[in-house]
Amino acid sequence: MPRAILAEAQIHPAVRERIAQHQSTIVAEVQQAVAAHPVVVVGMAMNPFPRKARRLLDAAGVSYRYLSYGSYLSQWRPRNALKMWTGWPTLPMVFVQGVLIGGADDLEALIASGELKRLLTSARPA
Repeated sequence: MPRAILAEAQIHPAVRERIAQHQSTIVAEVQQAVAAHPVVVVGMAMNPFPRKARRLLDAAGVSYRYLSYGSYLSQWRPRNALKMWTGWPTLPMVFVQGVLIGGADDLEALIASGELKRLLTSARPA
C-alpha cells in the first residue's frame, strides 16, 4: 500500500512554493550524496543507531558516505524535512544504490542475509 501523501490539489496555491522550498537545502544535499555514492548513512550526534550502522558497514568492509545533522538538541527542523521526504521516522537513514533500506537494524539484517552484497553488486535502479 503506498504511503499517503497530500495531493497537490489539496494544497492551496498560495503555499505550494513555501512547502516546496521548506528545508530544501538539506534534502538536496542528501539526494546528491545518494546519487553519488553506493551507500549513504544519514545520522546525528549522540544517537547510538547511526554509530551502529557505521560500525556494521566498517566491519563488512563497505565504504559509505556519512552525513550528520545536529544532535537531539539541534537541527531537528532540517532532520524533520528528511523524515517527511523519505517517510522514514528515525535515524539513521541508510541508502544502498539509491534505495532507502531503513535503519541500523534493517542494515544488520541485510548484511546477515547476504542481501547487502547482492545489492552492491547489482545495477543501481533507475
